[in-house]
Amino acid sequence: VAERAGHLCEYCRTRDEFSASSFCIEHVIPLAASGPTKLDNLAFACGGCNGHKSDKTMAPDPASGELVPLFNPRKQAWEAHFAWSENTWLVLGLTPVGRATVHTLRLNRNPLVNLRRVLRAAREHPPKFLQG
Repeated sequence: VAERAGHLCEYCRTRDEFSASSFCIEHVIPLAASGPTKLDNLAFACGGCNGHKSDKTMAPDPASGELVPLFNPRKQAWEAHFAWSENTWLVLGLTPVGRATVHTLRLNRNPLVNLRRVLRAAREHPPKFLQG
């Protein structure tokens, strides 16, 4: 799962080698919703994203208030729903799914933004997309 994700959180795109929190294998469709423990339902996630996602699969789009599915890294391309801000410190939601995921998983929480700033200065950010 980690290799398939290129050792990046499949939500916030933090590289595991630079993260202060542990990474885990998370169920895209949670066990609580009868999600299977099969490769096509597992994602590599940092502790922060996994904790904020918890057992959620839907969330309101902050722009419309409409309830939409959260980003599914097994079925959707990150680049279709997200982009980096001009300075690459922030993840921007491009679609209702992207906006709901940015807001719900708090993809721009302060520790991540600070890490991105430091990594950008060290020319280690943004990460390369290595999806399998």
